[in-house]
Amino acid sequence: MGNNPVVARVAEHMWEEPCISGTRGSGTIFFSGCVMKCVFCQNYKISTENFGKILTPSQLADCYKYLEEKNVHNINLVNPTHFIPSIIASLDIYKPNIPVVYNCGGYEDVGMLEKLKGYVDIYLPDFKYADDTVALQYSKVRNYSETALLALKEMFTQQPQNIFDKDGILQKGVIVRHLLLPSHTKNAMAVIDLLKKNFGTNITISLMAQYIPCGKAHLYPKINRKITKREYQKVLQYLEQSEISGYIQELSSADDDYIPDFNLQDV
Repeated sequence: MGNNPVVARVAEHMWEEPCISGTRGSGTIFFSGCVMKCVFCQNYKISTENFGKILTPSQLADCYKYLEEKNVHNINLVNPTHFIPSIIASLDIYKPNIPVVYNCGGYEDVGMLEKLKGYVDIYLPDFKYADDTVALQYSKVRNYSETALLALKEMFTQQPQNIFDKDGILQKGVIVRHLLLPSHTKNAMAVIDLLKKNFGTNITISLMAQYIPCGKAHLYPKINRKITKREYQKVLQYLEQSEISGYIQELSSADDDYIPDFNLQDV
């Protein structure tokens, strides 16, 4: 990817956590390209095939204004990692009057995150793997758990406490997502253990059950299916026993109807 951001979709999104989407939706901007190459990515068309439109920082700032005028709860930057300099430039042009959400895969450079201090109100990272072997196999990255852990510590340094408005909409803070993969309940439970060990029970986890085989998942037999009810219940029970609070997706979320249509909407 080049220096200028590549964007595939600008629109309200109702399917984030309740405190993010609320009643009016989250103002999502989906960026193309990715620092990881997850073989199962639901956004494969844009993350790996790089479909999208090149924007200048000024045009990106206009996207913030457009979404803000639609009365969304926040500006949600989805997969922005590789465009941080341009995003900072765009926020220097126009800083929205609503929270800015940094929605990422967790594989972040601490030095770059430090540059975002004062720009980002809410961090919404994935913590995909405690097992680096699984990370290398499915996302083609090395040292995922250590890298994501250091990144998460920086996020908490910047936003140490979840702050909600009177309607329960998150204004500042950190929510950590984990996507449950089929055949990998041990990895999921190890992620919960790792997060609890490093951040205690005050961390907020969002357990995601939306996995469906996408991208090249058909080439990997263990993940070429949805998660089972048994897998879901096993990890859910483990999360409850950990005494960590958060959000839980229903199994019904594993449906391709919830995958956005990347057609350059409003770009």
